Amino acid sequence: MNNRIIAAAVLAILVVVIIAILVFRFPVSLTGTGSGPTPLAPVEVRSYQGKDLSSVNDFHENSIAGPQHVNITDYRLTVTGLANRTVVYTYDEVLAQHTHYSKVVTLHCVEGWDATILWEGVLVRDLIADAGADPRANTVVFTAVDGYTTSFPLSYFTQNDIIMAYRMNNITMPAERGYPFELVAEDKWGYKWIKWIEKIELTDDPSYQGYWEQRGYSNSGDLNESFSGN
Repeated sequence: MNNRIIAAAVLAILVVVIIAILVFRFPVSLTGTGSGPTPLAPVEVRSYQGKDLSSVNDFHENSIAGPQHVNITDYRLTVTGLANRTVVYTYDEVLAQHTHYSKVVTLHCVEGWDATILWEGVLVRDLIADAGADPRANTVVFTAVDGYTTSFPLSYFTQNDIIMAYRMNNITMPAERGYPFELVAEDKWGYKWIKWIEKIELTDDPSYQGYWEQRGYSNSGDLNESFSGN
C-alpha cells in the first residue's frame, strides 16, 4: 500500500514538473489563445542620461504634401549615382545589415521652434560605403517619397557620424515624423532633415539645389548662418 502511495506521489510530481516546463517554454496569453503574450504599445521616453527630451508630438506639420504613409512591404531604399554599384534595400535589410547608433540631437526649424529627441538609426556613410563612392562624387542628394529633395557635401557624411533614423525616443518613428527614415542632419536647419527617404544619390554637382533651396533657402543650411540666401 505504501509503495502505491509513494509511486502515485512521484507520478504527480512528475506531471507537475512537465506542465511547468511546457508553460515556461510555450507561454499562453492571458486571453487563452495560446499565441503568446499580448504585446503592449511601446512607451516613449522623455529623458535620457539626465537630459529632458521633447515629445514626438512636439513638431509642427510643415511638409510639402502632408504626412506620407509608406507601405513598408513595397518600400525600397535605393543608393545610386556615381557609385561602384546601385544598392536597393528593403526596410528590414537596412536594419539587419548595418550597425545601429543612437544620439540626442536637437532639430531647429526656421519657423522658430525646436525639438530635442533621442534618435536611433544607421550611419549614412555605411550605406554609401556599401555602394562604393566613385572618386568623382562630391555631393549627396536625398529624395523623399513625396518628391522633396535636399543635398549635402559628401564630406559631411564621411567626416561626421550622421544617422538616418528609424526610431525616436525609443519608439518606431511615426508616419508624421518621417517613417521609415528621416535624416538627422546635425548642425543644419530643419529643412535639411529630409523625411520619408527613398533615394540617396551620389553626384559631382555641388551646386544642386533641393526643394527649399530652389526657393531661396541656403544650400548649406548651416545653423550658424542665416537660412535665407546662399
